[in-house]
Amino acid sequence: MQTKITSDILQWAEERGIFGKATPQTQFIKLIEELGELSQGIQKNDIELIEDSIGDCVVVLTILSEMYNLSIDECLESAYNQIKNRKGKMENGVFKKDDSQ
Repeated sequence: MQTKITSDILQWAEERGIFGKATPQTQFIKLIEELGELSQGIQKNDIELIEDSIGDCVVVLTILSEMYNLSIDECLESAYNQIKNRKGKMENGVFKKDDSQ
């Protein structure tokens, strides 16, 4: 079941010919560009740029998932199911999973 925003994103992409002209490779390049903008936003502590960049990354990931006949929600659910019971600890501001599980 698609959320309204997911449906809107996919319709927007379809109307602009992204599914007919883009490839997973070009979408991946677009994702890297958006991650670069996110990095700039984080470095500058620019909340508006951070918000926009995270949104842009999710849009690209939504389109990319559709190119592989997946839904972004399925991808998120799959990732969450892998981490929901994960144990670990924080090291230098990064969560490190416990590999003994």
